[in-house]
Amino acid sequence: MSMLLAGGLLTLAVGAELLVRGASRLAAAAGVSPLVIGLTVVAFGTSAPEMAASLGASLAGNAELALGNVVGSNVFNVFGILGVSALVAPLAVALRLVRIDVPIVVVVSLCVAGFAANGTISRWEGLLLVGFLLGHTVWLVCAARRESRSDGGGTPTAVGGASAARAVAAVALGLVGLVYGARWLVDGATAVASVLGVSDRVIGLSIVAIGTSLPELATSVVAAARGNRDIAVGNVVGSNLFNLTAVLGIAAIGSPGGVVVAGQALRIDLPVMVLAAMVCAPVFFTDFEVSRREGLALLATMAVYLGWVVTDALGQSIPTGALAIIGSVALAAIAAASLRQFRRMRSRE
Repeated sequence: MSMLLAGGLLTLAVGAELLVRGASRLAAAAGVSPLVIGLTVVAFGTSAPEMAASLGASLAGNAELALGNVVGSNVFNVFGILGVSALVAPLAVALRLVRIDVPIVVVVSLCVAGFAANGTISRWEGLLLVGFLLGHTVWLVCAARRESRSDGGGTPTAVGGASAARAVAAVALGLVGLVYGARWLVDGATAVASVLGVSDRVIGLSIVAIGTSLPELATSVVAAARGNRDIAVGNVVGSNLFNLTAVLGIAAIGSPGGVVVAGQALRIDLPVMVLAAMVCAPVFFTDFEVSRREGLALLATMAVYLGWVVTDALGQSIPTGALAIIGSVALAAIAAASLRQFRRMRSRE
């Protein structure tokens, strides 16, 4: 078991390094910004474990696990991955993320919550989600190429065909490493949880969600450390959109009765997911940066939510009042850090 976990961590680290290097070179070869590569190639690739886990769970009749994986991954991406990455290095946020991509993720999150309100995300609703992602991706790439040509950057001069091929190979090898590394870690952790008798919902929200998000975590941390901060942030936003549309949509299409939504998920998990999407707006807007203070506050919020999930699974639920107080303090810390950043931005104008 320890060898499996150690091998998974090492494979994740190597895969993340290859993916970030390859993605940076691929952006130059394609004549688009690293942000677009982060929102598409990197985000979709690092979400492959979520896709595999949710589709497999859906086909096996464990729709609760499929939904929990998506919800838990999106919450962890915002509070956990952005938090850790910002502690490594403050993350610069592109203007288009604030104006376009974050509002899209918020709207899609609200749509998913609306679809789930009747207790089921149907096959037709799954088709709508997948169709939206396809249309959004085509629009994103076409718009990026138009902007690149108008800026005079549509024909890269420093990156030739051979370099582009090596970049594609590095991205492919990095994705393989991330997928297998995450799989080894999730297999071991899920086996332990099953022995302890933990429910599918809790396994999906915690172990599987965090485990399948390890590629995003490794990629964003390495990107932040290497200074590729557009990739670090774009990876999180793009991954959340991919999880909501492709992962959840295909899981709904693949399940005969769609994805069944438990009452607990409607009351707690989906609202937390929507909150995570909304939190991005003020955090990203303030100085167009995720500061270390904001990163720490995001991590504190993730710790509160994960603590509630685990204690609830063990039958030792934190009192609702105490949970509300702790959660409010963590969110207030995010608001305070964001306000400090906003005041600093206004003082420089």
